[in-house]
Amino acid sequence: MGTRRQARIAAFQALYAWEESRTDLDELLKFEWIEGKPDTKTIVFASLLVGGTVENLESVDKYIRQHLKNWSFERLSRVDLAILRTSAYALVFQKDIPSSVTIDEAVEIAKKYGSPESFRFVNGVLDGIRKATLS
Repeated sequence: MGTRRQARIAAFQALYAWEESRTDLDELLKFEWIEGKPDTKTIVFASLLVGGTVENLESVDKYIRQHLKNWSFERLSRVDLAILRTSAYALVFQKDIPSSVTIDEAVEIAKKYGSPESFRFVNGVLDGIRKATLS
């Protein structure tokens, strides 16, 4: 598994934990809860995703809310929400990363960690955000 994929997984897990417990962000960004010692590149990219997402949470959540179809924000599973948040942040604020890469990575993470339908749902929401950020 590549460094960026590992970082995206760590970021999604950190945001999930943060949403559940509102653990201090500085503690989460140490990534001490990850088994094995991740390399520096993984930690740096994961920290960028988590920090940027939390710093821009109001804007990120606004994009997610705008692209939910027949679904309320409050009904999102915490897993789907964490995946959507990190990926929406990347789509909106990390223009140097191709949107197709961000969406593909989110879909793969949703397949592994979400419900059986999560990957389709995540793909649809993120594709809507992608299209909105192109204009």
